[in-house]
Amino acid sequence: MGRGLGANLQSAAVTQTPSIQESRPAAPGAAPASIAHPKGIKSYVRRAGRTTSGQAKALEDLGPRYVLDYAPAPLDAAAAFGRSAPLVLEIGFGMGEATAHIAGVRPGDDFLCCEVHEPGVGALLKRIGEQGLSNIRILQHDAVEVLEHMLAPASLDGVHIFFPDPWHKKRHNKRRLIQPPLVARLAGRLKPGGYIHCATDWQPYAEQMLQVLSAEPLLANTAQGYATQPWYRPLTKFENRGMRLGHGVWDLVFTRR
Repeated sequence: MGRGLGANLQSAAVTQTPSIQESRPAAPGAAPASIAHPKGIKSYVRRAGRTTSGQAKALEDLGPRYVLDYAPAPLDAAAAFGRSAPLVLEIGFGMGEATAHIAGVRPGDDFLCCEVHEPGVGALLKRIGEQGLSNIRILQHDAVEVLEHMLAPASLDGVHIFFPDPWHKKRHNKRRLIQPPLVARLAGRLKPGGYIHCATDWQPYAEQMLQVLSAEPLLANTAQGYATQPWYRPLTKFENRGMRLGHGVWDLVFTRR
């Protein structure tokens, strides 16, 4: 699992883990002035990490094909993926375990994945090569800026945010990624019928997610409260470990009205 999302890479420091990977998702970071997020919040936090030789080789060999350049201009998804298909944005994928699994079981969908942590990007590229995946593209950049500048309204069929940093201490709760301004922006980027799928293993954050998502007028809950884990989201080693220790996991799935 990971805790986070975004872009700012320093080979041994930035991690964006909100995904469901073996590393822990990172959380919020600084948003553009046009997004009413608290000042200084980004979609990721800095974490230590070292790029292995296998990850470095994947970055060199596969990066030119699967890592897109950030540009403050609308993304041409059909050109980026070489086809027209439903597009899902993933914010923070950690080490890419869940991302690769989901892309493998949903070959008809394309996945645009934001992560700033270089070892995580290398790890996902390695999985792409090993599993022969063609429906993933990576942006090694802050997902908040990607959302703001590269994705047009009604351009997404789905959004995945798995295990973002919960910022456990109350005084740090304001740094959490799932807040009303970002959720409103995500909802506006979804096509009618598109979905937002969030997951967390921290109950207080799950409660906040449920409150924030439920308050967004463009979104409708698919469940009475928390959702059953969707078939495509796998359990990771980290998650299995937590479940053995009695930790819970909460999934939330909302659709665009």
